[in-house]
Amino acid sequence: MAGQAGTSSSAAGDGRSYAVAFAVMTAPFFIWGFVTALNDILIPHLKSAFDLNYTQAMLIQFCFFAAYFIVSPFAGRLVERVGYRQGIVFGFLTMAAGCGLFYPAAEVEVYAVFLAGLFVLAAGITVLQVSANPYVSALGPERTGPSRLILAQAINSLGHTLAPVFGASLILATTVVGTTASAKAVQAPYLMLAAAMIVFSVVFMFLRLPVIKEVETRPSPEDHDSIFKHRPLILGALAIFLYVGAEVSIGSFLVNYFMQSDIGGLAEEEAGRMVAYYWGAAMIGRFVGAAAARYVAPYLVLAFNAFVAISLIATTILSDGNVAMWTILAVGFFNSVMFPTIFALAIRGLGPLTGRGSGLLCQAIVGGAVLPVIQGVVADLTTVQLSFAVPAVCYAYIAWYALRGQDESTIATFRKAKV
Repeated sequence: MAGQAGTSSSAAGDGRSYAVAFAVMTAPFFIWGFVTALNDILIPHLKSAFDLNYTQAMLIQFCFFAAYFIVSPFAGRLVERVGYRQGIVFGFLTMAAGCGLFYPAAEVEVYAVFLAGLFVLAAGITVLQVSANPYVSALGPERTGPSRLILAQAINSLGHTLAPVFGASLILATTVVGTTASAKAVQAPYLMLAAAMIVFSVVFMFLRLPVIKEVETRPSPEDHDSIFKHRPLILGALAIFLYVGAEVSIGSFLVNYFMQSDIGGLAEEEAGRMVAYYWGAAMIGRFVGAAAARYVAPYLVLAFNAFVAISLIATTILSDGNVAMWTILAVGFFNSVMFPTIFALAIRGLGPLTGRGSGLLCQAIVGGAVLPVIQGVVADLTTVQLSFAVPAVCYAYIAWYALRGQDESTIATFRKAKV
């Protein structure tokens, strides 16, 4: 009896420490969501400031998300060596350096320097993602990992939602109607962000977070297992590639799409504020999805959302005015659960390989670099409206992954648990 009581007390203690750790870990999710969504404001602003076409403007997303592909393998090994908390500190400091580069970039008014700053900024976010995603997923029972990650991503979406309002007010609003945008408008906002990153790095430097043995253990040299032997992980990496590409592509084109006379006819600042609805819908969807994933098998939730996203994109392509505007914004709601659900399903059962699996999945976020450029090319060759067919194809694969990309054991586990 005493032993049982001790076990119960220990479990309760773990539960409390995990709850506190989860609450603290929402901060990195919020920050990288906020910074990532600011790209949707940077694109139209720098497009005007440097007189770019759509393909050139999408280099913002290309350089930002290319960092995930290049940095993720190193980030995974860094986290294996120093642990998740120190990885987060390193990520915040790297982000601060990237934000700081925006000041000289605006002074010399060279587009390439902005792109370099974005790469460094995204490198820091990559380390945060590799550290935070698997850690949050492991803060409790494996069965409810997708639900926890969806909830954390809801906080990420809060950052996405607030960023367009912040950017529209401090960046887009500085442009006088009929004049060319000034690159220097980004200096103050990004210096503010750099200061915030430094503060967060200091806070996490002194935090004590619980160690999750399964995900903090390094693979043994005698262990010949490889992440490339895990089919759901490999297929999940492609799903992450296409999902992030689709989500980022849509957000990147919203301002210019809503400014078109047959769609919204909005002024640039007003169109920028509308982007908040796209990310706000994702935030609401993630809170709903976190609850749904506890009662409905996550792979079924993922498939349903992918099919609805395809239907909404088809509607926006075939319509105009308010219908076209609100259907493309509504895609944000159904995007909501995709990344955390794919991520949790893909790393399920990796054990000591979790860090490397997380690195591979974060590397696949490079889809955010590739797909916007592809959509930019399609938009230059056709129209912005028709170019939304590009993300629709991405959602088709995600639906397939949800229904056909899982191991039978995974599906059986969810059915047995009646989740």
